Amino acid sequence: MSLLQPKSVTFDIGGGRMVTIETGKMARQADGAVTVRQGNCILLATVVANKEPKEGQNFFPLSVDYQEKFSSAGRVPGSFFKREARLNDYEILTSRLIDRALRPLFPEDYLCDVQVLISLVSSDAEVMPDALACLAASAALAVSDIPIQEIISETRIARKNGQFIINPTRAELAESDLEFIIAATNKNIMMVEGEANECQEEDLVKALELAHDAIRIQIKAQEDLRDLVGSAVKREYTKPYRNEELYEKITAFAKDKMYAISSAASAKHERSDAFDALKKEVKEFLGEELPSEDKALIGHYFGELQYNVVRDMILNDRKRLDGRGTEDIRQLNMETDILPTPHGSSLFTRGETQSLTTVTFGSALDELLVESAFKSDYTKFFLHYNFPPFSTGEVKMMRGVGRREVGHGNLAMRSLKKMMPGNDYPYIVRVVSDILESNGSSSMATVCAGSLALMDAGVPVKKHVSGVAMGLITKGEKFAVLSDILGDEDHLGDMDFKVTGTRDGICGVQMDIKVDGLSMDIMRQALAQARNGRLHILDAMYACMPAHREDVKPHAPRMVKIIIDKEYIGAVIGPGGKVIQEIQRETGATVNIEEVNNQGEVSVFSASKDSLDKAVSWIKGLVAVPVVGDTYEGTVKSIKEFGAFVEFLPKKEGLLHISEISWKRLESMEGIFKEGDKVKVKLLDVDQKTGKFKLSRKALIPKPEMQPRPQQGEQQG
Repeated sequence: MSLLQPKSVTFDIGGGRMVTIETGKMARQADGAVTVRQGNCILLATVVANKEPKEGQNFFPLSVDYQEKFSSAGRVPGSFFKREARLNDYEILTSRLIDRALRPLFPEDYLCDVQVLISLVSSDAEVMPDALACLAASAALAVSDIPIQEIISETRIARKNGQFIINPTRAELAESDLEFIIAATNKNIMMVEGEANECQEEDLVKALELAHDAIRIQIKAQEDLRDLVGSAVKREYTKPYRNEELYEKITAFAKDKMYAISSAASAKHERSDAFDALKKEVKEFLGEELPSEDKALIGHYFGELQYNVVRDMILNDRKRLDGRGTEDIRQLNMETDILPTPHGSSLFTRGETQSLTTVTFGSALDELLVESAFKSDYTKFFLHYNFPPFSTGEVKMMRGVGRREVGHGNLAMRSLKKMMPGNDYPYIVRVVSDILESNGSSSMATVCAGSLALMDAGVPVKKHVSGVAMGLITKGEKFAVLSDILGDEDHLGDMDFKVTGTRDGICGVQMDIKVDGLSMDIMRQALAQARNGRLHILDAMYACMPAHREDVKPHAPRMVKIIIDKEYIGAVIGPGGKVIQEIQRETGATVNIEEVNNQGEVSVFSASKDSLDKAVSWIKGLVAVPVVGDTYEGTVKSIKEFGAFVEFLPKKEGLLHISEISWKRLESMEGIFKEGDKVKVKLLDVDQKTGKFKLSRKALIPKPEMQPRPQQGEQQG
């Protein structure tokens, strides 16, 4: 009998593309482990959970890490240590997609540490592994005894030539006009993330419905595997201590006071201070004699009461924490060109959320390397988002960029990228958003500030892009869709729904849903309300900056791109890079050359226009074909007794014979020229055998008129 007893199920995701989920063969000491395979793409997902929560634990510690092994694509990592290092941005973003989908599956009172690890162990040139990663993670949980409440899956949907495709290939994705990754249970959409080329709201709804149908097939396959393994019984776990009588006491004492604070339409810190003061009153009311286990519950029950009071106020009274109506956008203020040195800048403020955003131009040497197991690629446009602790009035360690910052920056970047000029735009563009204040959707502030800063920099973006964050409160049949949510409304609400776009359509979406049974009718209302909010913000942005600057700012670097024949690439580079190094040294410009589409693409980059013009002229001269009959400004390089050698194009010299210098006969070259003199010459001929150039100066000088000879018999003198 074999030591390994694997069990598997196979299903079709469409178009005869088969996916196999297998368990029992690898990583058998994990609580749950599966492999998911499509084509040559294989993912290994494992999940392990502690049997007991840590002492004093009051939150759910879930960690999800997705990593691509370079060996999966037959590659060696490019790092110094030649091994996989910290997760790159793509892996972090994929980890976040899985985490956001899995987190709602666990019971609210489950506080044990759970670790989910997904590794790409074999890659396929056309199969996108991130679309299968959440399926693998959920399947590992499904075959384990870890107490999840439901099974989920995740799929990518794209649209190419008007046709929707589930889990498109890399080639299909490159030609698509929208793509969303969607996670769902059998009944409910849980998470959406993606981008589009200005799609309409109904296009998104259609994509959600089709993706959900595909996800149900994947969930059925996981259920079949679970039943095949026989692991339907979930483990018992220690539930945290609760005291309902204590909650009733806190409610009786603090409910009305909490409503008064919530309905006072106060600012964030004023409201926070009032809640802190009320919590202190609650502790004093309950007294010091309270058992220690009940003291530890005060914060939990205070938060639960706040959750219920604020939600009921919004649903019943249609009041929000800052006094706005459900569709109102907070006060807007925006400025451009506020920093003297960056190449573009803006300050965008919406209520108590503020982004200071800058744009910096770079040359081809500044391209960002985006590396995955499958390939290494370079990008010309990237955005970095920073969220310092002072933006929320807190003191925290500065430990570098966190996953949240990577995720928020990616949403803003992919939204703005839709309006960026094409690959022929010569500059590398870096956008940096520093969040100076935060109380609700700083990622949407980044989109707005980024759009303004790009226009301020003179980047020829087609249209402004804005974004707004939507919230949702539900209870039974009642619901309220909230525009431009506050941080507290995000925390207390049932949905965080960010939508970016232009006046003509949606560019980016990020949605997390925390409630069961969200209908498509509610989704349509949220999308319509988001569109109204987006258009309101866009009107203010166009009033601030109606269009991009016609030119980059005077202090911005200049760049020119020259397309040359492939055969001249070597001439510009020179032996061992000698020529291109000389150009850069003599002009001060930066020159980059590469072969693109069977042509030479030369990018010249300089902070000085004179420097740029000099380098461009030099390069054009190197690749110029001398034309017989054309006139050139040349430089005398050497002088011989029979004439002078003149460089009339870079690295191209011709002989200006003594007889071609002047109409007057010259006896010698003495005193005619000296080396370095500038002289205008005409190209008379090219020797077909030797390739030597024959130049003339006298051909550009009017021929003197001949004096008439005296007639015979005329008197001389």
